[in-house]
Amino acid sequence: MGRKWNNIKEKKASKDSNTSRIYAKFGREIYVAAKQGEPDPDSNRALKIVLERAKTYSVPKAIVDRAIEKAKGGSEENYDELRYEGFGPNGSMVIVETLTNNVNRTASDVRAAFGKNSGNMGVSGSVAYMFDATAVIGMEGKTADEVLELLLEADVDVRDILEEEEAVIVYAEPDQFHAVQEAFKNVGIIEFTVAELTMLAQNDIILDSDAQVQFEKMIDALEDLEDVQQVYHNVDLGE
Repeated sequence: MGRKWNNIKEKKASKDSNTSRIYAKFGREIYVAAKQGEPDPDSNRALKIVLERAKTYSVPKAIVDRAIEKAKGGSEENYDELRYEGFGPNGSMVIVETLTNNVNRTASDVRAAFGKNSGNMGVSGSVAYMFDATAVIGMEGKTADEVLELLLEADVDVRDILEEEEAVIVYAEPDQFHAVQEAFKNVGIIEFTVAELTMLAQNDIILDSDAQVQFEKMIDALEDLEDVQQVYHNVDLGE
């Protein structure tokens, strides 16, 4: 644990060039979630989770509304959810989650991003077994002990509760995402520093400086791809 999710989020959102990219990815994800079920977060669990995540990245309401209206309008645009797994330098492992309307293009682009940066794609399952699907929810203004007591009173089970910088981060099973949030909302906590369903590596590794530079280039190349929604890895990139 202890991936410092606040720092990662702020690092991504701080670059103007990345901001539009992040918003575009959320717009696509919101559209897909709304199209697959009811375009109402109260009755669509997947959509509700995406919207909670979008809040922590300050995605503008206009982008959210446009994506939902597009789904309501019966757009024929369809996307496939695909996962790719691969390896980077010195034992690094990567999971790439995509939403695509052109599977061949996406597979080619992902393979090229790996191959041009000292990596290679693996077969399905070659990497994922070393990661755990995890709900990560963070907030400020409480101590870890206070959060533990709050969750115990709400009868919500979690994996871990850690104080990271000025925030308290809760790690839980994915199916506890809403239960954790509701426990907080019931005591007036409605703003979250992070609210993610993610894949956490069971063990992080540290690369030497040259390998880390190459690895970061590979991650940047993957994240820059239009069809890529999330990239997870097992490398501790430090501060």
